[in-house]
Amino acid sequence: MTLSVSLTACASSTANSTCLLPDYAPAQEALQKMEGEVLSKGPQGEEPVSADTLGLTGTEVEEVKGKKATAAIVMHYTGDDWTAAQLNGLRTRFAELGIEVIGVTDAGQDPSKQVSDIENMIARQPDIMVSIPTDAVATAGAYRRAAEAGIDLVFMDNVPTGFVPGEDYISAVSADNYGNGVVSAHLMAQALQGKGNIGVIKYGVDFFVTNQRYEGFTETIRNEYPGINIIAERGISGDDLAGEAQNTANAMLLRHQDDIDGLWGVWDVPTEGIMAAARTAERDDIKITTEDLGLNVAIATAQNTAVAGLGAQRPYDQGVAEATLAAYGLLEKDAPPYVALGALPVHHGNLLEAWQDIYHQDVPEPLRESYVECTPPTN
Repeated sequence: MTLSVSLTACASSTANSTCLLPDYAPAQEALQKMEGEVLSKGPQGEEPVSADTLGLTGTEVEEVKGKKATAAIVMHYTGDDWTAAQLNGLRTRFAELGIEVIGVTDAGQDPSKQVSDIENMIARQPDIMVSIPTDAVATAGAYRRAAEAGIDLVFMDNVPTGFVPGEDYISAVSADNYGNGVVSAHLMAQALQGKGNIGVIKYGVDFFVTNQRYEGFTETIRNEYPGINIIAERGISGDDLAGEAQNTANAMLLRHQDDIDGLWGVWDVPTEGIMAAARTAERDDIKITTEDLGLNVAIATAQNTAVAGLGAQRPYDQGVAEATLAAYGLLEKDAPPYVALGALPVHHGNLLEAWQDIYHQDVPEPLRESYVECTPPTN
């Protein structure tokens, strides 16, 4: 990916508002040093291998096509921008490899529903299953039955408890979730110029990738920015994560009032609730950072309101990597146990370019129409 990262995050031209990210050298330099690096380890402590190193020769592609293989995709949930991009990448790459996708399931974040989805797909006898476990423990038995049925497994983000790469599954592919947490911490520090009080809204479920984001954010703030204090912290869970995050942010803003300067959300959907809470409290001065470039937080960034910046995944490219690794399994080709894609800082200044590189699609009209110019703040 050749996206250039402009860390000043301010557009020139006609000014409608003041940019949310002032110059702040410590944060800007830290973000520049991160370019091209992957900070996360795998679910079992594996060293990351870049997705850019994966590949198949022309001969290997033809061999995979000759197998006329089938694939099942078993998701934790669908309907968000991240999942849509993953599925787009998977389907595109599978089509290039002559692999037929026979079904996509949506567990609605319910482990018991996902167990049923896995068992239904086993009955259809696919050659490949690509999946993200909702619960590493509760779903492990069902995935074990899939492996015993001879189905090649590729995991995204999370791995069932007790599974060994190269034996029970081909590989796991993930964004650099720790790195995304680090990126959002540096962007928060830049927005606050290294001083202030913040609240943290994390995912209240033991989930590998969200744990990494939380650790990346909080460890970076505490270790590198002594002028920023985390004064409130709560976890959320349930079916309505945006609503839960809004209630939690409301409580933080009410309790701390003018003493709180920023809020961090663990991904874009809870952050939509944080944005709503800030609007309700009429706190347009609150700086928000998060992870994942969903459309709603992208629009807020385009409007230069609330969201100062975020660490973005590359879900389309992740889907392509997962499909390629599935082909490795069909070919019995050695695969790295953990593949990761580097974190990308996104803010007002590189937003529209970032959208195209992340999703491999044109910028949606609502996002393009929402974009306003901004001027650098006076420090």
